[in-house]
Amino acid sequence: MRAGDEPDLVRVSLAADTVFADAGVELPPDDPRPLLAHADRVLVADGTDGRPCGLAATVVVDGHPHLEQIAVDPGHGRRGIGSALLSAVRAEAAALGHRRITLTTFRDLPWNGPWYTARGFAPLPRAEWGPELARLWEAEADIRVLPRIVMAREPA
Repeated sequence: MRAGDEPDLVRVSLAADTVFADAGVELPPDDPRPLLAHADRVLVADGTDGRPCGLAATVVVDGHPHLEQIAVDPGHGRRGIGSALLSAVRAEAAALGHRRITLTTFRDLPWNGPWYTARGFAPLPRAEWGPELARLWEAEADIRVLPRIVMAREPA
């Protein structure tokens, strides 16, 4: 994330949220600024106009990278931007010697759980959660409007 990217990344995140509303999923209002401020890393994908059109935000949870959010502006969707962002997150995690990446997501929405499954993520049993991941899960209670799942995979 570069200085000055925040307004565009807020726009991207809010635009990406519209796909949930379009699918009939009612989520609480979201302000992505706190996420952008507390993320350990925010990777940015630029569109052909040079403005951000996608982001991947990670934090460290229980000593592992945790993917807080991948968001792609729907006007730039279905072009591999989300996959490229995920690949970049995985490459960084592998380069730093991490053994796994975790995330939480909606289990059944095609662009959530099934999308991550197709990219090598698998459900992470609760017995394998660390204390920080368990707290994060509880903190997300307000967005569990549909079944959610914790997933993990090795970075490489």
